[in-house]
Parts: sequence; structure tokens; C-alpha cells
Amino acid sequence: MPQHKDLVSRRTFLRGTGVVMSLPWLESLPVWGKDADAAPPQRFAALFMGNGVHQTEWYAKGSGKEMQLGNCLKPLAGFKDQLNVISGLFNKNATGVGIHPGMTGNILSGASLQKGAELKGGISVDQMLARHLEAQTLQGSIVLGCEQPVTGYHETNFSMAYSSHISWRDITAPVPMEVYPSLAFDNLFDNKGSRRTQSILDRVLEDAKDLQRKVSAADRLKLDEFLISVRDVEKRVERMRALKDRAELRARDKGQPIFSMPRPDNGMPEDIREHMKLMCDIIAMAFQTDKTRIGTLLMCRDISSLVYPFLNVRISHHFASHKDTEIDYERISTYYVEQLAYLAKRLQAMPEGETTVLDNSCLYFVNNMWSGQAHDNSKLPVLTVGGLRGTLATGRVLDYQGRPDEERRLCSFYLSLMDRMGLQLPEFGDARQRLTEI
Repeated sequence: MPQHKDLVSRRTFLRGTGVVMSLPWLESLPVWGKDADAAPPQRFAALFMGNGVHQTEWYAKGSGKEMQLGNCLKPLAGFKDQLNVISGLFNKNATGVGIHPGMTGNILSGASLQKGAELKGGISVDQMLARHLEAQTLQGSIVLGCEQPVTGYHETNFSMAYSSHISWRDITAPVPMEVYPSLAFDNLFDNKGSRRTQSILDRVLEDAKDLQRKVSAADRLKLDEFLISVRDVEKRVERMRALKDRAELRARDKGQPIFSMPRPDNGMPEDIREHMKLMCDIIAMAFQTDKTRIGTLLMCRDISSLVYPFLNVRISHHFASHKDTEIDYERISTYYVEQLAYLAKRLQAMPEGETTVLDNSCLYFVNNMWSGQAHDNSKLPVLTVGGLRGTLATGRVLDYQGRPDEERRLCSFYLSLMDRMGLQLPEFGDARQRLTEI
């Protein structure tokens, strides 16, 4: 704890009435430690999409800037030299157990899941890293979602909690997932009480003016850009806050919990485009300000009921996945890759000395199966963007299909990833060896 307090005391904050705003990297200030030239922090974010991808348009060939991308991956065309397209990995304890929840609840842990009323799985890789870094950040991790968790049991007798959560703090409990952008935003800035309806920037204005007089001209520009971006997100969050407040009143009037109400009656927007972008923006700001270095975003849960009229798709996500070679699911798969590209672009625009936040991060995109139609998870679609401060080679297409099972475990990738972030474990999940070529 003394080490944590020392680290926090050296950080720079803007303070106002009922709000604390941590700041991004500024060359004039030793944000990451006593030495202003200290290496920037590494970050990891996992983005999850359920029910498989479009089978024929999810591919890549070649390497670097010459990499050829299938239609579903084309949103990442601007990141070819920072991209890894990985195929052929599998999650052993998610195979042969029945469809959906048994394929999802251990996607970040590789643990064997227990059926019935009692949850039992394993701690996920994001939470392992959060524990490893907890003395260095104000918040261990940020765990977000774009669909409410569901309750009950699947026909396979696995709890639907496994379908609704990818981040697990221990073997019996998922990390509570925040689905409301307004609450995630408030948590990011310690925004409390009735003052949530007042602008954060108005409350820190005097402190910001004082800081601008102390930093370099280049940092004044960066600070202005940061504050403008915060205000933009704040305005968009306020619209969502109003939706949530009205939903809480409706739930009270009807005498039912808000999480049991369908979208948009539950306060989440019917059009999920702005919802997902806001959640990506919040992760980006959390990374930029070093509030946390670990994040997860469950964009859609397994057996998702999300709909996509803006894609001209007239059926829900789950039903569309049962026709995963048709144009509807190509559009859906592409849309989710667009969210990854959006977050990558946000991080790429955030400078840290001669690098960017994206350069120092690993964005990890994973799905719980390859084919939703066949419920096939014998191989999984995996993408990474970002070089993790130069420790992760990028611009590659890696195919592990056809190799022995011991050489293509998803948890072997996690072991390799944790190594690069300073956490070396003898085993994790079902793996005891690192993934070759990573």
C-alpha cells in the first residue's frame, strides 16, 4: 500500500467539487513516475463477440502493409503493421461440453466450468494482470458490457452467468460488469452525487487554468485536446443518463428490477452504435489517464438478442449466426471488427512521447466459436492490435491449425501475453507452455 500511495502522489490530477480527473501523459510532468522519461505503461483490453464469425470473409494473407484482408477484417486496413490475425487456437475445456455458456464462461480463463446452481470456473487473464498491476494504478481494471447479464440455465445445465460474463475475479464469481455508460463515466472521474448533472470541466476549470500556466506550450495543446475530448464524451453520456433515469422510474412503477426489462425500457439505447462507441471511448480515456491498464468489453453476450437495423439485418444476432455464410452475418461480423478499429484509432491518436497509447497496448479480439451455425469452437477467431511497448511482434498472419493440441491452446497465448507484461506463471488454465511465434 505505501508503494501505491507513493505512485498516486506523483500523479497529476485536476480537482473540482465532487470530481477528480487524472491526466494523460504530458512531457512537462513525471506522470508515470519520478523520471519523466520513464517507459510508458503497457495496457491490455479484451473485446468479446459471441456466436462465431462469417466463415468465408474472415481471413488474412501476407504480412505487414501488404497484408490482404477478407471483407470482415477490412476495417483494420489502416492497422496492418500493428495487427496479428491468429487462427487455429482452441479452448480445450470449452469443447465437448455443449453449446453456448460452456463455450463462453472460460474464454479468458481456460478453466473447466461446473454445471448446475453453483458457479465454478477460474480467474480470467485480465484479472490476473489486474492483480499483478494493482499497486501501480488507481483502479485494477475496467469491466464493461453492452448487454445486461441474463439469469437462469441453458438446456446444457450451465448457468447463463457463463454466457453473460468474460471477466472472473475468482473461481466462483464474475467481476460485476457495468453496462451503463453514465455510471462507467462517473467511475472514471470519481464523479459523485447530485453533481453528476453538472459539467466536469466547469468544476475543474480553475485547476486546469492553473496547470496550463505551469506546463509547456506543447502540453497546453495536449491538455486542451484532452479536455475537449472529455467534454464530447460527457455530452454524449448525459443523453444516456437521462435514458437510465427514466428507466429507473418505470421499473419502480412496475415493481420489477431494471435488469429484467428489455432494451430500451431498461435505459440502454435501442441503437447500440453509440453505446459501443461510448464504452470504447471510456476504455480509451481510462488507458490514456492511467486510471487502469486492464479492460474488458463484452460487446454482445453469447446467445445475443441484439438487432442491427442500421446494417439492414432484420433478425437478431443469435439467429443470424445460424446462417453464418450469408450476407447478414458478414455485415454483423464486419461491424464488430469496426468497433475494434474504432478503439485502436482512439488509442493511436493519444501521444506518449515518441509513441502512442496504441503502441503500448494490446487490444485482443476473441469470439467463443468459429461457426455459429455448427456451434464449432474447435478453432477460434483471434485478433490483436498494438505492439505492447515493442514486446509483441505484429503485422503477421499466424495459423496454428493442424498442430498438436499442446501447441495451439488459447491459454498458451495468455501465458505469452502475461510474460510480456511482467507476470510469469508456470501454467494458466489448461496450458503449461507458451505459444510459439508470439
